Amino acid sequence: MDYTFLRWLGDEALLNNFVAGLPTIALLAIIVLCILLLSKGADWMIDGVVHLASRTGLPKIVIGATIVSLGTTMPETFVSVMAALMGNPGLSLGNGVGSIIADTGLIFGLTCILVSVPVNRFILNRTGWVQVGAATLLVLVSLGALMTTAGEPMLHRWVGLSFLFLLGVYMYITYLWAKQSNAALVLVGGEETAQAHEEELMGIGLCWACLIGGLILVVGGARVLVPSASQIAVRLGVPDDVIAATMVALGTSLPELMTAVTAVRKGHPEITVGNIVGADVLNCLFVIGSSAAARPLAIPPNFFYFHFPAMLIILYSFRFFISMNKEGTFRRWQGAWLLGIYAVYVFLQYALNIGAAH
Repeated sequence: MDYTFLRWLGDEALLNNFVAGLPTIALLAIIVLCILLLSKGADWMIDGVVHLASRTGLPKIVIGATIVSLGTTMPETFVSVMAALMGNPGLSLGNGVGSIIADTGLIFGLTCILVSVPVNRFILNRTGWVQVGAATLLVLVSLGALMTTAGEPMLHRWVGLSFLFLLGVYMYITYLWAKQSNAALVLVGGEETAQAHEEELMGIGLCWACLIGGLILVVGGARVLVPSASQIAVRLGVPDDVIAATMVALGTSLPELMTAVTAVRKGHPEITVGNIVGADVLNCLFVIGSSAAARPLAIPPNFFYFHFPAMLIILYSFRFFISMNKEGTFRRWQGAWLLGIYAVYVFLQYALNIGAAH
């Protein structure tokens, strides 16, 4: 079997070596092309989700939490698994944890500030608990490894396989919740049902083509854009640590960011909520689980006093906001709180030289 395509997706060294040999004008052209691909891919993907939701009766937030989040976390998954297999397991854990922090703090925080985001209590009171539960389980398992291991604590293969099993359980339970949620929407004449009569809908096949084609453009564009932009930054003399903590950190969450921007622009912010919650669960169970199953992951000391606490503060804040928003929408100050925590987290990495989590 030819693994060339997978290596191009997951091998940072291969991509970096390729772009390093290109002239600057070619890199600029690639960046412009990638931005166009990201924009067009996100457009296709959101259109596919909206029409698929109306065709199937599934809420858009559910499709965002499953299909879209699976697609947008693929860059983290490929990068993390390839990093683990190639002997850099520390990057795998950092990529998963850092993406959770960026998705919820940066992307969801910005979305709440820019637009009124609805709270689907039926879904979020379920998947929201899975979101914080998966992250809390990761921290507890890591603390257990710290207390029971004489040397460097590790996430062993059995942990990775257990996380992958829990991922399968989560996907099945989400399907059951989606059916229950759909029944509730029909009973109350919800927004999803009403929209089905207002739009001229795509066929199911075209919905899937837009969704999958959009995901390919978004994921592929993000994978090529980041090393190209990083190479230009190197040529301009930008320090490596600044590149790592900014471009690379943002790049792994670029698919979620583009999805959020496009969903808000098209008037469907609930897709963003579903994508962020689903992506957080998948970053824990899928990205870190796959990486640990491929090769045991060492847990650096800075995760226990910096990255894990930042992740839990952001996720439990989000969980608290779901519980307190009785009026049915997230508030702008809540987005500002999440974004503020993310900003402090990034600032402290520079001020204390703790090191980027991605």
